[in-house]
Amino acid sequence: MNGNYPNKKILGKLAIVLHAHLPYVRKNEKNSLEEDWLFQAILECYIPLLQVIESSQKENPLNTKLTISLSPTLLSLLQNEKIQEAFPSWIKTRMYFLNDLPPKEKVAAEFLMRNLNDKYLYWQKHYGNLINRFKILNQSGNLDILTCAATHGYLPILRENPETVRGQINTAIVSHKKILGTDPLGIWLPECAYYENLDEILFDSGIRYAVLDGHGILNASPRPRYGVYAPICSKNGVAFFGRDSESTLPVWSAKDGFPGDKVYREFHKDLGWELPPSKLKKQGIPSVRPLGLKYYKITDEKVSLGNKDFYIESEAKNKAEEHADTYLLARSKQLEHLSLSSSFEPLLIAPFDAELFGHWWYEGPIFIENIFKKATKYSITLTNLREILMQKPKLQICDPSPSSWGQGGYHNYWLNDKNSWIVPEITKAGTKFVDFCSKNFNDAFSIRLLKQAARELLLSESSDWSFILRAGTTTELAKERVERHLFRFWKLIEMLKNSSKTDLKFLEMIEEEDKVFPDIKIDDWQK
Repeated sequence: MNGNYPNKKILGKLAIVLHAHLPYVRKNEKNSLEEDWLFQAILECYIPLLQVIESSQKENPLNTKLTISLSPTLLSLLQNEKIQEAFPSWIKTRMYFLNDLPPKEKVAAEFLMRNLNDKYLYWQKHYGNLINRFKILNQSGNLDILTCAATHGYLPILRENPETVRGQINTAIVSHKKILGTDPLGIWLPECAYYENLDEILFDSGIRYAVLDGHGILNASPRPRYGVYAPICSKNGVAFFGRDSESTLPVWSAKDGFPGDKVYREFHKDLGWELPPSKLKKQGIPSVRPLGLKYYKITDEKVSLGNKDFYIESEAKNKAEEHADTYLLARSKQLEHLSLSSSFEPLLIAPFDAELFGHWWYEGPIFIENIFKKATKYSITLTNLREILMQKPKLQICDPSPSSWGQGGYHNYWLNDKNSWIVPEITKAGTKFVDFCSKNFNDAFSIRLLKQAARELLLSESSDWSFILRAGTTTELAKERVERHLFRFWKLIEMLKNSSKTDLKFLEMIEEEDKVFPDIKIDDWQK
């Protein structure tokens, strides 16, 4: 397939929406597991995506369009100076391990060494300031950067105290503006989760558009005339875009998706699992863990990890280009069918976790690069959400349906026998905090305590911990995180209630460790 689709007429538009997020897992210790989470995402996802967008923008600025949400916690981590200083050393440690491989493996891992060096040079060239690279692309219109809830709180389970929902949204907006310099108009609702009348809080906070799963649109009232192929507008003035499953399934499906092709890099076979602990400890890595050093290919799903073949970079790049052609041809046929049966220009919304592209699917950024290059050959215009609404389309007035993009489509993935214990705990804390914020605390020290209590409450509300508990991975870490932040929250409340229980060392310690949202406003939690 050479990409030369015969129909020259533009059939419709495609908006790829990426959601970039990591929980606030900052630790002051070097080589922590939490540090690895962030640095692997920077190395494999954020830098490659920036490189692809910047390169494509120079060659094809009009069709290099993407929507991306950068969660407030991720932005806080990316702007942290200690993290920026530590990343080069983290990369050099990985280079050391690759240089120390046996001859055959060293040859097989040459592509990985080139990649590490390339990302290191990009980081150094831009002084570790990835946020500025995102800002430039946002200003040019190639990117539409959305915000998210402050700590990715699952908003439907916070609704008992609307002020806690407002605190999540408004804290995110303030943080977004401080870091990126613009007020966000769009938001990625955590897990695309929506409940009745959430749009009222969004509108009052200045948010004008969001993405929902397809059934959040299809089950809207009244039923939208164009289904998920055009945005709708709620009665409270917020536009909603619906996920098109046909446009996402070929990419993310665990069974049939592109990332499972046998020539792509095997995610689960990592050098870190195979090195002796003593060798890791010599480089300051305290325990056996994945290092992000993977140089084998999937080979075949029936082949055990010990029998995988070496990765061949050129083979994988060709396959990613082929998959981009396959994807665009299918979208072209889909749009052609929709155009024939409708009197409007259809829009396909394809949302994904950003970390799929590069971290989970190593070749994902190459796939995106080829989408940028080839879309017009298939009579498809790439766009982003802000650009669509700037054209002032006539939107049907509909009330979206409660929904999420999680398994089952509603709220059960974040409210089940594995994690439901969290809900009464954060609800109780939220109720108490709203009550305290509605009292008149005027002295500086009480305001300081309230602000830190707000941070601890927000951090305890992160949906990441519920997700991990339900998925059954690193569950002890997730449980410990929720309990840690709630313990800190209640101790701060005790200090507010009784000055004799003031523990200044404790306060200073958690202010340093949970150093997020410096401009937090406790007014957001007032009734």
